[in-house]
Amino acid sequence: MVATGFSSFDTMVDKANRLLKEIEEAYGWPKERRKQSYAALRAVLHHLRDRLPVDEAVQFGAQLPTLLRGVYYDGWRPAHTPVKMNSEEFFRRVRADFPYAIEGDTEQLVRTVLQTLEHHVSEGEWNDLKARLPSSLASVMP
Repeated sequence: MVATGFSSFDTMVDKANRLLKEIEEAYGWPKERRKQSYAALRAVLHHLRDRLPVDEAVQFGAQLPTLLRGVYYDGWRPAHTPVKMNSEEFFRRVRADFPYAIEGDTEQLVRTVLQTLEHHVSEGEWNDLKARLPSSLASVMP
């Protein structure tokens, strides 16, 4: 656990690190690749957020751990959403924002991140999220 000297901040950092560790474990990356798990999470979160209607993007964001909520909203322009994209376009955008080599393909990377996120969001919100996405993209979600 990181010690910031402020227990609320320590808890936020710990929750974010646990989620990143879950991505690493699911993808088979060692801890030394934490920057990669962060980059994957950030890319998926940003393009998922941009694909959603504003109200659904906010509801989903509210369920993320506090520190990751900041990552999720970073650079968001609600007036420019939702961005219409199918799964192929989504994968292309994630790949463009992920600056590392990918073992496997972009779809595997996206599925790994989404499977991890599913454990940190209520079942009802996850189902709402899937219902608001086009079927080609919803089919990638666990």
